[in-house]
Amino acid sequence: MKNLILAIVLFTTLISSHVFSQTKRTPASFGREEYIEVEKNVRLHVTDFGEGEPIVLIHGWPLSDAMYEYQYADFIQKGYRVIGITLRGFGLSDKPGGKYNYDVFADDIKVVLDKLEIRNATIGGFSMGGATVIHYVAKYNAAHVSKMALFGAAAPIWTKRADFNYGLWTKEDVDGLINLNNTNRPELFATFGKIFPANDTSVSQGHGAWLGNIQAQASPYAMAEGLKTLRDSDLRNDLKKITIPTLILHGKLDKICSYDLAEQMKALLKNATLVPFEKSGHALFIEELEKFNSELFNFIKK
Repeated sequence: MKNLILAIVLFTTLISSHVFSQTKRTPASFGREEYIEVEKNVRLHVTDFGEGEPIVLIHGWPLSDAMYEYQYADFIQKGYRVIGITLRGFGLSDKPGGKYNYDVFADDIKVVLDKLEIRNATIGGFSMGGATVIHYVAKYNAAHVSKMALFGAAAPIWTKRADFNYGLWTKEDVDGLINLNNTNRPELFATFGKIFPANDTSVSQGHGAWLGNIQAQASPYAMAEGLKTLRDSDLRNDLKKITIPTLILHGKLDKICSYDLAEQMKALLKNATLVPFEKSGHALFIEELEKFNSELFNFIKK
């Protein structure tokens, strides 16, 4: 009787095992992490879509990696792997207290690219993200990347000073923005919304609302600290260190990072191409979307 019971148990186990093996699910995803820890209690949101040669994209202040929605769609179809990293304090990334400067942002990017084992990527950055990319490439000697792209970048310096009479902002102007952030953030969003595009019709109401929803996710603390970084940073020495091929895309009608900043970046870089966007303000990635994606694609595939 005991042997019969053992035989039944064994048979049942074998049948169960066979059924399980037949119904075991095949993973539907690439198995990539959507959140990557860069230090204790700090995780960054990462959009990681597609397969192929990697493109790494860093957003501007106070947006998130979601701003590259139309770049993700295009480059995935073209056979690329596109990785958007949201900096700490913004979007869906963690929002800790502490430092928010280009050193911290660059260190975070390095951790993400280390963990993802990225090689020979093109790294691109918009506005404050462009400045962040410049510092990353200079600080880490272009680790993980072979090309750099800058989109309306807030560099070499975002604020005027005695030896740099370019751009549109003084330190006092930025102090006013910080005060507005800390007392009436909706008005700050409205102010930047008005000067973000080249004119009233170059960005649709729908796209304007979409961008507004993205920026509203940012931490007010991170926004204030980011403005301090934009106000005080000087990336001229960083630009002089960079030798990898660089593409500069910049709106001629930019009211946030004026076109003369692009000319200054090109003058300091050793291997840069500057492409003006005649019809664009700061929102060149939407205002001239087809040209933006085409210029970036041509640069990557060279």
